[in-house]
Amino acid sequence: MAIDTKDSTGKALENGDTVQLTRDLKVKGSSTNLKRGTAIKNIRLTNNSDEVECRIGKSTIVLRTEYLKKK
Repeated sequence: MAIDTKDSTGKALENGDTVQLTRDLKVKGSSTNLKRGTAIKNIRLTNNSDEVECRIGKSTIVLRTEYLKKK
């Protein structure tokens, strides 16, 4: 059974998509802040339909899909 992962606007997300942040986010355990409008390339879907993995710099982080918009 495939997991249906959607962004904040309801568009379906797939591995390798590019997304954009819809709000500023603080990264737990780091002093990094991600600004609204930041483009994130090559996302990876997880087993949870509400989360995706991505690389920011040399770190791999998990983002909630409610804060993402597909480009």
